Amino acid sequence: MEAKMQVIQNPTKILQRCLGFALLYFISLLPLSSCQSFDYGEALSKSLLYFESQRSGHLPYRQRVTWRHHSALTDGLDQGVDLVGGYYDAGDNVKFGLPMAFTITMLSWSVIEYGDEIAFAGEYHHALEAIKWGTDYFIKAHTHPNVLWAQVGDGDSDHYCWQRPEDMTTSRQAFKVDEENPGSDVAGETAAALAAASVVFRKTNPRYSHLLLRHAKQLFEFGDKYRGKYDASIAAAKLHYPSVSGYKDELLWAALWLYRATHKEDYYLNYALENAQDFGGITWAVKEFSWDIKYAGVQIIASMLINEEKPKEHNNILEQYRSKAEYYLCACLNKNNGSNAEHTPGGLLFIRQWNNMQYVSAATLLLTIYSDHLLASNQNLRCDHGEVDPEEVFAFAKSQIDYILGDNPMAMSYLVGYGLRYPQRVHHRGASIESYRRNKGFIGCIQGYDYWFGQKGPNPNVIIGALVGGPDRMDEFMDERANYMQTEACTYNTATLVGVLAKLHSLEGEERKTSIPSSF
Repeated sequence: MEAKMQVIQNPTKILQRCLGFALLYFISLLPLSSCQSFDYGEALSKSLLYFESQRSGHLPYRQRVTWRHHSALTDGLDQGVDLVGGYYDAGDNVKFGLPMAFTITMLSWSVIEYGDEIAFAGEYHHALEAIKWGTDYFIKAHTHPNVLWAQVGDGDSDHYCWQRPEDMTTSRQAFKVDEENPGSDVAGETAAALAAASVVFRKTNPRYSHLLLRHAKQLFEFGDKYRGKYDASIAAAKLHYPSVSGYKDELLWAALWLYRATHKEDYYLNYALENAQDFGGITWAVKEFSWDIKYAGVQIIASMLINEEKPKEHNNILEQYRSKAEYYLCACLNKNNGSNAEHTPGGLLFIRQWNNMQYVSAATLLLTIYSDHLLASNQNLRCDHGEVDPEEVFAFAKSQIDYILGDNPMAMSYLVGYGLRYPQRVHHRGASIESYRRNKGFIGCIQGYDYWFGQKGPNPNVIIGALVGGPDRMDEFMDERANYMQTEACTYNTATLVGVLAKLHSLEGEERKTSIPSSF
């Protein structure tokens, strides 16, 4: 259990807060599609609660999601390792290492950037718990410097059944990457997650932070020395989480996180600079950021290093990183010449039909972090269509959050459990079957499909804080359990919301303070 956070102020944070009033004033002048207002603090609390719904293993006595129970308590037993714990990725009962690691990286980044704001909302402890549930598992899964257990369960057999995790009868085979079967992408992302988390725990739990950093360094070295795509080594991952972008973006990503976690050791920065060209860091121009494609995140982190004391001599390469970061951000804002991200008629970013909200929520985090960087450094975003000030960048990120929470043509919140109208038939095994607490009887593989999957009514358990896949390119949404492209939620969808919701809640609190009339 982590000690209560001590809020540490720094000059950058103070500047951001001072500028926050101007930012809110700017947003208040923008034309609104509705008069809705949202409780961002409530949305934040529910987002963090969601991760308790996705827990695998032995649940703690403080577990707040009571319709879940212990599950997968023998994971790794057949292979002679303890792989109990971690998170199920979505509505199934498989533990996929690559998206799980990305989830933890994003939660950690949110706490690093917006820890004060999360604490202001009273959710700092829950945020650290969500991160630690993942990092504890990664420590277990990293059984040797050059061995990482990257998956537990088989997606094919799991998808054949519709069972609560508490009743699983499907394969719990565990899969690893090692020297003979490399997986630089999953090793790199796990290294990034552990490095970012080590920054989070640096003050509250320094011993644990040091342990995380040691594992992160070993995993990065392993991934770099024995290069290869993890889905070439683990065939069971290929259909569900294929590494389309390869592993080079994850190695750059891990190097930059290790640069930050090690108090800026030159080795890791030099790695990202020397491999910028060959690994695609300054050549890939992308319009999405996700568990697979990390280039936009790499480019944004690298671009924020410009003019720092150590990297100053490398500003030429960092400027090339920045150019690609600006391409991504400007594409989201529809400010590039010719090549921009698609938007729905209702104003939502639209990347692809299947689980589009993952790209939306990820974009809001990058846009928000970079808008803060622009504010603090007194810069504007440079786009083909002209410069964009940081207030406008953040206003767009806020518009995406507001769309998610209900300001959309369907008048529906896509964050489950938030608002008056939200998806009732989430594609999720545990949520759609009567809870173990109420019915401890065994529910078999096909029995779940026969009786529970086809039910027309709402799920018996509300999976609060889950961000579902969301509407199509015409803003239309069908709330059907079988419609997995739109109604399934994933941990990485919600993880990228946490920091932005915390910032919005904090700014609302500051605005309320300034609106209270003086008694003098």
